[in-house]
Amino acid sequence: MRKEKIDRKILRLTELGVLLAIIIIMAFTPVGYIKAGVVEITIITVPVIIGAMVVEPAAGALLGFAFGMTSFVQCFGMSAFGSAMLEINAFYAFLVTVPTRTLMGWLTGLFYKAINRHDAVGFAATGLVGSLLNTVFFMTALLACFWQTDYIQNFAATFGTTNVFAFVAAFVGINGVVEAVCCTILATVISKALYKWFES
Repeated sequence: MRKEKIDRKILRLTELGVLLAIIIIMAFTPVGYIKAGVVEITIITVPVIIGAMVVEPAAGALLGFAFGMTSFVQCFGMSAFGSAMLEINAFYAFLVTVPTRTLMGWLTGLFYKAINRHDAVGFAATGLVGSLLNTVFFMTALLACFWQTDYIQNFAATFGTTNVFAFVAAFVGINGVVEAVCCTILATVISKALYKWFES
């Protein structure tokens, strides 16, 4: 029994290490951000969601933190939008990128634990929730920290609106919908396969 526990712990740590490596690879290659015309789909949330389900909520938080840190690192010249945030206020840029993703990973894990469904429905519901939480937390932090700045106001003017809700709809737009669908499908398929493999 003790050996079984140790083996299971080693397996969980291995899973976590692999998912962390995947996040880093995705963050600094085109794999993490799929561009289709004007649409940019962020799928780095997928390994975070998978870890939150297959390992535990704490793993989701750690993976979310890793995702957030890679996003923050990209503010240093690798992302035009991130660089603009960093130039305006580095602390706010950190708040928008890191705590939001950490909280997303943790709450996604808690949601999965609460619904207690280890099937396609449970995986799909958690995948959707994780993707939506990522968008909601990011946008909320962005607006709270940067809405009054000239940079974001110029964006709003480009969209032809001064209304915060209209801005969110325009800023997220079709990207958010496509992203949610992609993350839900990928998280469901991969988590289902991993769960079956780990339980076999």
